[in-house]
Amino acid sequence: MGRFIILVLALAGLWLLLSGYFDVPLLLFFGVVSVLFSAWLAKRAGVLDDDSVPMGLMPRILGYWIWLGGEIGKANLIVMRQALSVEPKLSPKFFTVPNPPKSSVGKATFANSITLTPGTVSIDLRENEILVHGLTEELCDVPAITDMGERVAKAERRAQ
Repeated sequence: MGRFIILVLALAGLWLLLSGYFDVPLLLFFGVVSVLFSAWLAKRAGVLDDDSVPMGLMPRILGYWIWLGGEIGKANLIVMRQALSVEPKLSPKFFTVPNPPKSSVGKATFANSITLTPGTVSIDLRENEILVHGLTEELCDVPAITDMGERVAKAERRAQ
């Protein structure tokens, strides 16, 4: 029941954030109906398990998300500098980084974090490593990306 309530709250927050309607009663009613119907469908389909709603990871991952926002901002500046450069110094390459998280949620969080960071894309998620494509030499910073994985693993360990 706890996962259902968290899903309803998350969907309601997302609906309010994306719709922006707070004062039209009919639209609020439709929002409530759509949120409840979507949550009911998820429960009926049996997808409210630990992987889809990782309640143990939630409180500790917030600090990681704040840190990740800063890293995304720094990478944005690097990519923007290259995009606005008269002669960009692009040196795309593939490289692998260790994959320290143990759970599937942790591994997916790490891979998605790499892809969210501008200039890098997770190509292949393996058991113990991730194949990454980087746009420039500066963005192909294996120690920095490894640190990102360690931060996810640290949040994951605290949750258990």
